[in-house]
Amino acid sequence: MTTRRDCEHCEGPMPLTARSHARYCRPACRAAAHRAARTVPAELTSRPRWIRRTSRKVPLTVDGAAASSTDPSTWSRHRDAARSAAGTGLGFVLDGDGVVCLDLDHCLDDEGAVAGWARNVLDAVGDTWVEVSQGGDGLHVWGYGELPHGRRITVGGGSVELYGTGRYIAVTGTTFGDTPQRLGDLQHVIDSLL
Repeated sequence: MTTRRDCEHCEGPMPLTARSHARYCRPACRAAAHRAARTVPAELTSRPRWIRRTSRKVPLTVDGAAASSTDPSTWSRHRDAARSAAGTGLGFVLDGDGVVCLDLDHCLDDEGAVAGWARNVLDAVGDTWVEVSQGGDGLHVWGYGELPHGRRITVGGGSVELYGTGRYIAVTGTTFGDTPQRLGDLQHVIDSLL
């Protein structure tokens, strides 16, 4: 019995004729995925806290075994995770070292316009890297701050999840707008949201 695989970039089905080690459904997806990998800030790619993930966001090691957001022995360097064919994409583990992620759920409409509540958050974060989430309708705001445990809060009718440790975030590498390829200080935003 064969298992259905998905393209790592668009998450669509792989062609029936695709080789067992193929990661992308077509050359355009392969090129887009490689461009996206180059947009992830060095502050993230330099840390050995990368995993693979399934399309349902189940964490995997680069060898395809179960990974854990609390077990460093299951994490890898970015280079190794990016080269792996396990799963359908990459994830970055937050371990409490000061790298945080604000997950703005369902804040983009079908045309990519940002909801008002999320625009207020984006205006407050300043110069830091923001990527489009795996689902295509949310944003991940990456930066530095102190956040001892995750929280989910409601902001103006929307939902913001704040994570700093014990979690992993599915990384697409799809930069939102013209945000810089570096992490900025998010502590003032975290404090205002909490």
